[in-house]
Amino acid sequence: MKKNYYSFYVLIFFILFCSCASNSVKNNSSTRNGNSIIPSSEMTTKQIQEQVKIDIAQLKSSNDYILQSGDLIDISVFNETDMNRTQRISGNGYVTLPLVGVVKIAGLSVTNAELEISNKLKKYIKQPHISIFIKEYCNTTVYVLGQVKNPSAIKIPPGRTLTILEAITSVGGFTNIASTKVRVLRTENGKQKNIEVDISQITKQGKKDLDIELIPSDIVFVPQSMF
Repeated sequence: MKKNYYSFYVLIFFILFCSCASNSVKNNSSTRNGNSIIPSSEMTTKQIQEQVKIDIAQLKSSNDYILQSGDLIDISVFNETDMNRTQRISGNGYVTLPLVGVVKIAGLSVTNAELEISNKLKKYIKQPHISIFIKEYCNTTVYVLGQVKNPSAIKIPPGRTLTILEAITSVGGFTNIASTKVRVLRTENGKQKNIEVDISQITKQGKKDLDIELIPSDIVFVPQSMF
């Protein structure tokens, strides 16, 4: 069963990869240094870290992110500073706010969560305007950034492992200018590791041992291909 499950991910990834290769090249999401594109082989660890910081900042400001239990968020109500709160979403998906009590927001996008809270507050505040900012992702989160279809913060499923191939597949696979040589930035015992994984060796050569399991806070970064 496990073998069939793994084969399914390999097949899905291969389909996504082939579809990317058939598209025309788009450079609007390229990794850049000034105005020049930096090929993956020339990116230093420092340059990758700088790009990752930018990508994560953009991710946190995106209203498309789906909120999860364990996320730490700022909730602001315009012109009602006494209503503002910094809270971690509870294990069952709720936050607690003045006037309205508990509100379930896990599983909603940031935009929909803002609307949900706003609708609850309409009984007490005229035209409430709610803003949510993610301060910290839950501790089972990994980041998949760079040249993937939908750069995202994703959650390791409870009671399951998440491999690098599964993570990339879950965000739509590679863009058409992605390098198959992917970096995993991992912090262990206060030290950062930079692990390179050649995805093509997993999907084309069947080297499953290279499909490493991710741990919370791992950053999967897909650079741009040289060609």
